[in-house]
Amino acid sequence: MAMIETINLTKRYGELTALDNLNLKIEQGQCFGFIGPNGAGKTTTIKILATLLKPTWGEARIDGLSVGPVHARQVRSVIGYVPDYFGTYDDMVVKEYLEFFASAYGIYGNKREAVIDDVLNLTDLSYKIDAEVNGLSRGMKQRLSVARVLLHDPKVLLLDEPASGLDPRARIEMRELLKELHRMGKTVLISSHILLELAELCNVIGIIEQGKLHYHGTVREIMDRAKVGLVLHVTVAEKTMTACDLLKTVPGVLSAEAEEGEIKVMLDGDNGVHPSLIAQKLVSEGFRLVGLQEEQVNLETAFMRLTKGLVQ
Repeated sequence: MAMIETINLTKRYGELTALDNLNLKIEQGQCFGFIGPNGAGKTTTIKILATLLKPTWGEARIDGLSVGPVHARQVRSVIGYVPDYFGTYDDMVVKEYLEFFASAYGIYGNKREAVIDDVLNLTDLSYKIDAEVNGLSRGMKQRLSVARVLLHDPKVLLLDEPASGLDPRARIEMRELLKELHRMGKTVLISSHILLELAELCNVIGIIEQGKLHYHGTVREIMDRAKVGLVLHVTVAEKTMTACDLLKTVPGVLSAEAEEGEIKVMLDGDNGVHPSLIAQKLVSEGFRLVGLQEEQVNLETAFMRLTKGLVQ
């Protein structure tokens, strides 16, 4: 069952098209990583799904409900939205902060106390229950934001750059928290620039650029699509430029570039050229081979190869 779905979703600001006929489907229980350059349309999409922005045309659905004025209250009851910033709450402590939002969700009495305890335990913030919100670190504020949206036990989490600006330890803590929420069966849509962490966290990835969804699939499918040919990093003991010129003449070598003391060689994957042939060619011509390593395609390299860095 599709928990999140967009159908020709479009948002225009005058001549600027922020979203261009976006068709997206996220199944129940999936953790979906939404990546793209700044200005690609990620935040616009999330704000529409969170009922905070109206599309110019097209439709968005969450849990079968059309996102719009008619069903806005019902949609909000099944989503938790964490923006990429944290609002200021002067002279409010963590417990008061959560009590305020629990009241907004219609949670009262003993149930409210129990729910607040549960979300504080889940986000590892119980020991900060009486701390002032403004005195929390950015990482703790982000975890408190997640605690806030978990009060009403939503089915869907919409997270816009939740790890933005966090130090390494806070990022790891946030990643582990999101993993736990995924294990609990939540459907998660998360946008982030920390691509290596998305690869570990998400089972489905979407790449958006200039408001268009260009690629949508598992992490492995995305990386396989980006693997155009085979890239080798070759190091010889001396005469790097001469070795580079030699490799350019080898059949099946698409390109060879010398940079920072090594040679980056791209092979034609369809031509059956094996890395061992490159090594044999260099050795037979008298070069002393120091290193030869195949470049591994990860989500960062896939993103760089599949996008052009264009914005609206």
